[in-house]
Amino acid sequence: MAAVPWVARSFWLVCRRLPLPQQETRNLRSYWKCGTFAVSEGSKQLSLTSAACLQTGKVYCTLAPSITITEEPDTLYQKVEVLLKGHDRAVLDSYETFATMAAKELGVSISKVCEPKKKIERLTVLKSVHIHKKHRVQYEMRTHYRNFEFVRLTGSTAQVFLEYLQRNLPEGVAMEVTKIAIEMVPDHICEPLWNSTPQKEESSQ
Repeated sequence: MAAVPWVARSFWLVCRRLPLPQQETRNLRSYWKCGTFAVSEGSKQLSLTSAACLQTGKVYCTLAPSITITEEPDTLYQKVEVLLKGHDRAVLDSYETFATMAAKELGVSISKVCEPKKKIERLTVLKSVHIHKKHRVQYEMRTHYRNFEFVRLTGSTAQVFLEYLQRNLPEGVAMEVTKIAIEMVPDHICEPLWNSTPQKEESSQ
């Protein structure tokens, strides 16, 4: 990278000695300021091309920004509850550690992490219909739960954080999200009704 300015300067000194018309010299100076110039192979004269050229200037990005700024106020959530359901308790324990660590690193405040009572579903079937009529086989399915409560979140923060948790959700684990938003008091109940009722009675009298 350090040799590029030296090569460009030596190339410019060589080009200065070539006989060039006045108009091409002006174009060459303007292209030199932009940092783009080239020499044709067939002739000794300097030709300005846009196909193959040596660029020494800055590269500017022409892509549109992906971040949009709006004047609408962001939604505020008083509490966001995340309920996890799974059949393997060890997987839920590992995911609890991951979610707690992610919330701590991202600055999301956790109110409570609890483990609700597990749900057991049992299914009893006959082992044999004819020979062993009294024999039964019992199958059970255990569903473990894990509950997280995140408090004082904005709408954008909640969306990004929940998407991050969902992308890293283990296989065989379901997630249920409950959001409690904070809304402004409507205008028709901001002022108590008993403040306006006496005024109407006085005006009627």
